[in-house]
Amino acid sequence: MILTPTHVPDTPLVRAATSVLPPTESTPSFAISSANKSYKHQYANIYFVRLRLLRSFVEENAQRLWKEVAGDPVFVPRVLEVQKGQLCYIVGTVYMDMPMKPNVLDDIARDHSIPAPPPQEKYCSEDDSVMLEDESGRIRLVGDQLKSARVVTGVIMGALGLETANGDFEVVDFCFAGMPPQSSAEDQDMDDSEGSDSDEWIAVVSGLDVGALDPPDAQLQMLSEYLTGEACGFDEQSGAARISRLIIAGNSLAPAVAEIQEPEKKPRRGQEAPTFSTHPLRVLSTHLTDIAHSIPIHLLPGATDPSGTIIPQQSLPRAMFGTAASYASFSCETNPAYIRVGAFEDASTSSKANGKASSSKPKSSSSTPPRTLLVHSGQPLDDMFRYLPSPPATRLALVEATLRWRHIAPTAPDTLWCHPFFTTDPFVLAAAPDVYVVGNQPAFKTRLVRAARGEGPARTRIVLVPPFKTTGTVVLVNLRTLGVRTVSFAVHGMSSGGGASAHETGAPAS
Repeated sequence: MILTPTHVPDTPLVRAATSVLPPTESTPSFAISSANKSYKHQYANIYFVRLRLLRSFVEENAQRLWKEVAGDPVFVPRVLEVQKGQLCYIVGTVYMDMPMKPNVLDDIARDHSIPAPPPQEKYCSEDDSVMLEDESGRIRLVGDQLKSARVVTGVIMGALGLETANGDFEVVDFCFAGMPPQSSAEDQDMDDSEGSDSDEWIAVVSGLDVGALDPPDAQLQMLSEYLTGEACGFDEQSGAARISRLIIAGNSLAPAVAEIQEPEKKPRRGQEAPTFSTHPLRVLSTHLTDIAHSIPIHLLPGATDPSGTIIPQQSLPRAMFGTAASYASFSCETNPAYIRVGAFEDASTSSKANGKASSSKPKSSSSTPPRTLLVHSGQPLDDMFRYLPSPPATRLALVEATLRWRHIAPTAPDTLWCHPFFTTDPFVLAAAPDVYVVGNQPAFKTRLVRAARGEGPARTRIVLVPPFKTTGTVVLVNLRTLGVRTVSFAVHGMSSGGGASAHETGAPAS
């Protein structure tokens, strides 16, 4: 028998340390305070505020693009003031008139004895029409150029063209607000996608689906052991030590399904059998506790989690997660959420960022610059995807389009339920994030998006994260280079976590 000696590192592995930086004006909180928690306002205010915030950027883009167009187009500030036969451009909010789109008035008028039809996978059809509206009214857009626009309801758009004899506006060209500026985009190296051994990484996972009929229990245990450095060889442990925090982008719990039981005899009042089991929550809390003692966690709610239906979904109560809630490194976030991370600067900064007093935090020698992460659990993208035929539309291109539109959830409140904000629209992008994460998507996709010429320095790494239950995949993002790689966990013979096509050992493979 030949025994292979265990590799002992010359220096002990140390977890990469980053701190949560305070929010800025361009990264506001999505938390709904008691001061603005009112449902008496009309949803039309959101559209008015959105148009007011983005109109100037669209106008500026339109003037830059069309100032040398033949015919000397003029800007018409109100859509109903367009003159027939005059080349001009207008700015307004897109409204998609779609017969297959759900209508709340139809739902109210429907006989309650008749069940509602199942939700449509797509709202688009050949009978759709595109409108552009502002405070003055609405005008119908026509033309072959609209096919390449691929817009959805709620987008602020500029349209170049002229009014036809029947009152429609024939579009020759179009533009949007453009990608927002980003101060951190200047003088940063992002070409080295592999990175170095000293780089910090962020781990992102979504769709754990704890409590499902076929939960990925083995994969979840392997994920916990990988993140805490208790599994695999020295190389994998060295890589895991560079992961500075974990983000869980929604759908941590499976949808609750009531079990129909036929009791032998009717129970007495107060002795009815419970229809809800806390077992999935206890299992999730156990995994979170195992991870939280080693690495900070940011937990976002999702569509299947016990949170509100409207967005922004508010953070889940910490008390739900038992021992994990006792760790200051465990944070419950809203959905969507801005997460600003950076290296520890000094003891006072790290103490303030983590919400507890501490004077023992060492200064960090990390070269990682501060990064802004925008994360949501996928509901805005899923809703927008119903508006467009696919192909040619793709989810990755649609996420990129939201950066050009400067709005991450334009279909709210039309078909995506949201809070009736009165004086603001929190989904407007004031600055481009460094990393844009969308959870619970069919497959892993990524793209580095850069601002167009004339829009200023900006670049964003888009990451679509697949459900962990079906793929066993966790995505790692390099905070310095914005490079991306994946690690997959699977067990041979198990349908969860992609086990059918996985390695027999179940070891993580990047």
